[in-house]
Amino acid sequence: MSKDLAVVIPVYNEKDNLEELIERIEATLNKITSSYEIIFVNDGSTDNSISVIHGISENKTKVFYVNLTRNYGHQVAVSAGLLYTNAKAVVIIDADLQDPPELIIELYAQFNQGFDVVNAKRKDRKGESLIKKGTAKLYYRLLKRLVSFEIPLDTGDYRLISRKVVDALNTMPEQNKYLRGQIAWLGFKTSSVLYERDSRKHGKSGYTYSKMFKLAIDGITGYSDRPLWLVSRMGFIIALLSFLFIIYAIFAYFVLEATITGWTSIIVSATFLGGIQLFSIGIIGEYIARINTNVKRRPLYMVESTNLESQKHKSLL
Repeated sequence: MSKDLAVVIPVYNEKDNLEELIERIEATLNKITSSYEIIFVNDGSTDNSISVIHGISENKTKVFYVNLTRNYGHQVAVSAGLLYTNAKAVVIIDADLQDPPELIIELYAQFNQGFDVVNAKRKDRKGESLIKKGTAKLYYRLLKRLVSFEIPLDTGDYRLISRKVVDALNTMPEQNKYLRGQIAWLGFKTSSVLYERDSRKHGKSGYTYSKMFKLAIDGITGYSDRPLWLVSRMGFIIALLSFLFIIYAIFAYFVLEATITGWTSIIVSATFLGGIQLFSIGIIGEYIARINTNVKRRPLYMVESTNLESQKHKSLL
């Protein structure tokens, strides 16, 4: 029997936040409906998170968990949780307490008005450095220009999605998951709710700069071929400039009777062209790597244990 509402929570080293998180989520959901479930997805935590989750699920009949065999990444953990619920609406929220669970009431109210996607849009991000805020703002505006569909700005993974959206996501087999892009690409009726994102109370973010960079690359290469367009145009422009330079050199030698000399100019030109070539090869390599990853058709994740026994056979390919 399907629930009215489910909350999917990816967890990576968040043991100090889980008790408060579950109390706040339950208090919020009880104001909406009694037909709900909460699913923790432990993404290979190295602290005591899974033990805390076990304790919570043993004492609360509406709390479940999916324990992955290792750390597969935030987007994969969320994808696993979405596959294990059949609720009519699903909320995705992180376990770090930066996103207030109380906002679910407003998200669900928008869902009842007929929206299939209700994004939690950040109007302020407390406790984050200017570099992180600036790069995030720049990236999302760049991505919006590169893709052919509408990407919501200043929006993370905190959102409510309908059953239709969940079912559509579960049929999308790509290995390099970028849920924000996937949900936007689907094009379902969308709304947003503004909120202020709190600073982290305990621990540190699992999203290092390298992981954020990888996520950004997945977003660009997964939904736009503009980088390849850029490489081809760049190659054409450089080839044209080189041809013009050759014409000038011939003209200078035979007409002006002057020879173009200069070790510095040669080295600068060579290193510039070498950098362009390596940059171009890197972009092409990213697309080839995505193809290589997807043609292997390996399972997206492996489950070590879960208390959702009736659905234990599920695995996203």
